[in-house]
Order: sequence, then C-alpha cells, then structure tokens
Amino acid sequence: EWPLMSKLDPEIYGPAESAITKEIVEQEIKGFMTLEEAIAQKKLFMLDYHDLLLPYVNKTRELKGTNLYGSRTLMFLTPTGTLRPLAIELTRPPSNGKPQWKHVYTPCWDATGAWLWKLAKAHVLAHDSGFHQLVSHWLRTHCVTEPYIIATNRQLSQMHPIRRLLLPHFRYTMQINALARLLLINAEGVIESTFSPGKYCMQICSDAYDQLWRFDHEALPADLISRGMAVEDPTAPHGVKLTIEDYPFANDGLLIYDAIKQWATSYVNHYYPQASLVESDEELQAWWNEIRTVGHGDKKDEPWWPQLKTQDDLIGIVSTIMWVTSGHHSAVNFGQYDFAGYFPNRPTMSRTKMPNEDPTDEEWQSFIKRPENALLDCFPSQIQATKVMSVLDVLSSHSPEEEYIGAITEAAWEAEPTIKAAYEEFRGRLNELEAIIDSRNIDPNLKNRSGAGLVPYQLLKPYSEKGVTGKGIPNSISI
Repeated sequence: EWPLMSKLDPEIYGPAESAITKEIVEQEIKGFMTLEEAIAQKKLFMLDYHDLLLPYVNKTRELKGTNLYGSRTLMFLTPTGTLRPLAIELTRPPSNGKPQWKHVYTPCWDATGAWLWKLAKAHVLAHDSGFHQLVSHWLRTHCVTEPYIIATNRQLSQMHPIRRLLLPHFRYTMQINALARLLLINAEGVIESTFSPGKYCMQICSDAYDQLWRFDHEALPADLISRGMAVEDPTAPHGVKLTIEDYPFANDGLLIYDAIKQWATSYVNHYYPQASLVESDEELQAWWNEIRTVGHGDKKDEPWWPQLKTQDDLIGIVSTIMWVTSGHHSAVNFGQYDFAGYFPNRPTMSRTKMPNEDPTDEEWQSFIKRPENALLDCFPSQIQATKVMSVLDVLSSHSPEEEYIGAITEAAWEAEPTIKAAYEEFRGRLNELEAIIDSRNIDPNLKNRSGAGLVPYQLLKPYSEKGVTGKGIPNSISI
C-alpha cells in the first residue's frame, strides 16, 4: 500500500506517513519501471520494524550503551532475481519536547553519504538480528511448542497414535527451554545484555506474539502467503507461486514440508479412515481443546484456529507442528554461526544514534574526520560481540546423538506394515532432497545461493555430522 503509513497513534508517535517518497524510490529504480509498476508487479519488498519497535525507542534510549529506532527498509527485486536495497528510513518518536525525527538513507556515491548508508544498514541489521532471535527463533519455535508438548502429555495416552507420531518432535524441548530461561532470555542474561532492546527483549517478544502469531500461518505455505512471499496457485508445485522465484528457504522448505505432510497424511488416514473417528476421539478433542484454550489461552477466541473434525483438519494440525519443530527451527537456528559469527555481518545491537540526528558541531566534525570510529562505536562492544559469537557457536552445533528427521523408525511403526511402508517412503524422499539441494547450490542461474563468495544454502539438508555444519534437520527443538 502506498504511501507507507504507520498504524500507531500520531498524537504520541508523530506523523504517520513515511518519509520514503515516490521520488526517492523512482530515483533508485530509474530505467527499470515506475513506482506504480513496481507495486503492481510485486517488485517491492519491505523489512518493516517501524511499528513494532517505535514504542520502545525512548525507553531503550534511557538504558546505558544502547540505542533504537523504528525502521523500514525498502528493497527492489531486480531482473536477475536478487534483492537490491533502495532506502532505509529510521524514525525516533517525539521525546523531551523534541518533535518526531525521521530520515531516509539511500545508497550513495559521495563519501559522507556512503558512510551514513553503512551506519543505517548497521542499525537495521541490529533490528533484524533482534527480531530473528526473539521472534523467528525463540517465539515461533521454542516458545509456542510448549503448549503442544504439555497437552500431549496430559491428554493423549501412551498408546495414542497421534502421541506416537508427535513424540519424536518433542524430544528435549522442555529441557532446552528451561536452560534458555536460566541463561539466555533471563533478566540481564545473554540476550538482554547483547541485543538492541536490552531489558525490553521479552516484552517485544510478547508484543510480537500478540500482534503477529497465528497457528494457521505457521505451516510453510501459509507463512509464505501471509508475508506476501507467495500466492496460492493450484497449478504450481506445492500449490503456491513464489513472488521471489529464487528464495532458498522457501524452495527447499516446501520440499521438506510436502514430505512431512505426505507422511502425516498416510499415518492419519491409516488410523482414522473416517472423519467421524476424528470427531469422536475424546482424547484427541481434549488435546486440541487444551492447546487452543489453555496453552494459547489469550488467543482462545480467535476465529483463525483450525477446527478438528476431519482427517484433513488433523493432517494440517500435525503437519504444522512437525514442520515448526523440525524444518522451521533448523532454518532459523543452525545457520546462526555461519551468518552471524562474523559479527559485522549481523550486529546484534546499535549503541549510538545516527551522526546526523540532531548533532552538535563537535559530534558532526568528529564523524567527518573519523567515520570508521562512528561505525565501531555503533557496533556491539568487543565483550558483547565475543559473547554472541560463543553463544551462536553453541546454538548452531549438532550433538553426536542428534536424531534427524526420517532417520529413526519408532518400534510401533515397525510393527504396523502400512505405517512402516509410509515411513520408508518418507525417508526415501528425504534422501532424494539432499541431492536436489546440492544441485541447486551449484546452479549458476540461482544467484541467491550460487556465486562468488556466497555461502551455499544447506540449512534444509536433512542430515549432518556432529558440530557446527550449517545443515541438518533434527526431529525436535533440542538446542
């Protein structure tokens, strides 16, 4: 929608309209198309942390040694299929009698502008790192899975087929979450001391849950559609057409998700040949009721919760849970050291404001003389960076006893010929995916995963050796 508008109260946060204008965008995409054509052809993409972060800007700035803005980053999908950043908007709400401050930065070819662009990118990367860790990783995998585990243990008996199907996907999750609460997301723990929002990290996570999390958007196709990264298309493979054709997470992920769903379909249809068996299964209905109304009690009245009346309903629900605990968690977790171990690539916090935000003459001259110092001051400190690197190294490691998706057959599945055959088919499909992903990573036409100096995209390769490998999909969230 254009112009870009904030949904926050302008009385509190200042004018709602973005400072990214049609003229700024068209200056950057001159020769390609007009702004209207870019919007109509789905060529513009936005990394939008404006409304989520803006309410925290003034509070965060009161903390020692950290800084925050609301941010929007606009990108253009080039004819080669890669994204090109066009503009970054950083916003500070009104504070201490000063009006709202906002500024748009664009790629520049003069020295001062180029340094400001570098610094603006560092700020946005800090926002993205925080959102990644707190929302894409902790909230959407570790956190929301707990109610599934608790309800499964409370409501489904040891012999229940759905318990047996899901149990491998719940291994060690409660233990690792308990450790996270002890060391990572606790007050003054690693995350609060090294990520931008500081002591407000978990509050932002709660806000994101309230504003953004929906069970029916967590399966991969629905997730892609909800973010504008795909549209429904029954004629396309996987039933969706991607708006960025070369999107490694989506392309590999849809293969994994479809394999999971096919396995779930065979399993569910074997134990529930008629829809009436789903509806009349008291344990199953109590399980789904607890997940919705107790585990996610604050969202119990939302209209988007799937019903549980037919085999297809059950297949959709268990496929979502299995995908989130395996493929989604692997994609957001096991590449963290590869991509963020070199911290300038993914700084986790910005400690200073932009040099052109209400500077004194002395501050501005200091930036002009030594801009590299401004960048180093903005980055995390050496102790913060070292702490993050060591934590990401641990998080990205596979244990020697990891249980990978499709690798281990449960005894109950071995004993049932139909289930055993379906599981063997699932395993065979996962083995095929290894070669498909390898071939994609050496295809020169896929410029987001193949090219000079690019890290190959292997996060959704099902199997891995121990250690930090940047690949491998464990069944469960176990680290």
